[in-house]
Amino acid sequence: MVYGPDLVQFRQLRLSCSWVLRVVWMPTLFSMNQLCKFCDVELTSCSGTGTCVSNCSITSICTDRVEVCVSIWRKNETDLSLETLCHNPSKPLYGVMLDDYNSSTCVMKKKNTTSGMAEICSCRDVEECNDKVLFIPVVDPTPDDALLSVILVSLLPLLTMGVVVAGMFYWYRAYRQRVSQEWERSAKKRKTKAGGLDCDACAIMMDDDGSDSSSTHANHLNHNTEPLPIELDMLVGKGRFAQVYKAKLKQTTSDQFETVAVKIFPYEEYASWKNEKDIFSYMDLRHENIVHFLTAEERKVEKQYWLITAFHPRGNLQEHLTRHVISWEELQVLGLSLARGVAHLHSDRLLCGRPKVPIVHRDLKSSNILVKNDLTLCLCDFGLGLRLDSTLSVDDLANSGQVGTARYMAPEVLEARLNLENMESFKQTDIYSMALVLWEMTSRCEAVGEVKEYEPAYGSKVREHPCVESMKDSVLRDRGRPEIPDTWLRHKVRRAASRRFTQSRTQTRIHQHCYWGGRPSRLCRLSTASRLPIMCVLRMNID
Repeated sequence: MVYGPDLVQFRQLRLSCSWVLRVVWMPTLFSMNQLCKFCDVELTSCSGTGTCVSNCSITSICTDRVEVCVSIWRKNETDLSLETLCHNPSKPLYGVMLDDYNSSTCVMKKKNTTSGMAEICSCRDVEECNDKVLFIPVVDPTPDDALLSVILVSLLPLLTMGVVVAGMFYWYRAYRQRVSQEWERSAKKRKTKAGGLDCDACAIMMDDDGSDSSSTHANHLNHNTEPLPIELDMLVGKGRFAQVYKAKLKQTTSDQFETVAVKIFPYEEYASWKNEKDIFSYMDLRHENIVHFLTAEERKVEKQYWLITAFHPRGNLQEHLTRHVISWEELQVLGLSLARGVAHLHSDRLLCGRPKVPIVHRDLKSSNILVKNDLTLCLCDFGLGLRLDSTLSVDDLANSGQVGTARYMAPEVLEARLNLENMESFKQTDIYSMALVLWEMTSRCEAVGEVKEYEPAYGSKVREHPCVESMKDSVLRDRGRPEIPDTWLRHKVRRAASRRFTQSRTQTRIHQHCYWGGRPSRLCRLSTASRLPIMCVLRMNID
């Protein structure tokens, strides 16, 4: 290295030779080394901020042309120091490597050296570039910045949750839409395991109900100022509260008409008309085994109330059994469709899973059941029907006790001991009545033995139109029940069909489950509807 006067001479020599270097190209023969400040560790006034000059009085030519200028600033408990030197950047300096030596400005950076924390800068290409050092200021966050950081950190989980919830919501909407579209595409192919309605019955009217009517006025009250163009044809039925007519519903644009059934109530039977109209107007009542309701009208001129439904030319079940002997297959079709209709009536959910208000008929009998063209059955005459709304109190139900036809009343109804606190007890009364209807059907089946003339349940044991007191004597006092002929139990068709149902003691007491006086054991749910004709009729043997 060159110091003192020799250094001055060296500078003059390099200046005089610079013109030669500009015209003669000798890069490989002559290369100048870096000129740097070179002092040992000295005390300094540099505070570690802003720009500072080393005040080093010694300038040195680095011995190796790859060396660069370096400044090291240290702070300890008592003083500040600054060290300047030349150093090869390919080698560690106090345990650290230089990483910014290609700059012409010496910018301090904090480093963890072997002698502790220090700030180091390095530079090249400018003489004594390490004399003037630059400290990068550390910007402390302002109170506003700190508050903003806290707010952002606090809100981040909420924002993340919001994004997740929004994403799940849109995913669910897309999923539901896709499922809905798939259900619509496969609507015609879907059937329930029982072979009944598909789940689209929750939203649409069944058009193919086996009737002679396809009116578009379905399930609503006619609010037109003018009544529908209906022409009464002939009387087909008569009850306590109303008369039923076969009628023609004329088309306004042609001479064509639709055949419908019109149930006519006199003005004084408004309550019966309104109750049946309200039951029919309940959209979730719609089912292939419940008569197709079309509309309701108030006929002020005639002082009548009308209910218009589908017309079934085969008439009611009592008339059908009176005129026809049925086969084993017909018995199963009739019994199964009856069970399905009652099951839908009692159900608290539709086949698609949507909640539904259960309804009890309370006057089930063969004359209140219609036979459709395909020999399936549908329930009608809901004048005594009751919606088992969960909001009804015991006091509300207290007025819904002993109603119906005495012959078909359950024992608990006859003795006026219906459990009003348990709505299932209302359903059980329908099951009892249904079992009697199944008995009537079986008595007219040619497959189970000798077929006699049709007679209703209990037959000649009671009068043709027995009163409640007469039925109480027969059912409660005498413990009478419809007779089960031995031929029903011995017939080979019955035996083959009933082998499946001999697995437990409970199944050998089906008679008690269906219409015996023991109310708690009586079948109250029709989940086994497809087996009811066998279970509730052909196995009605009393122990």
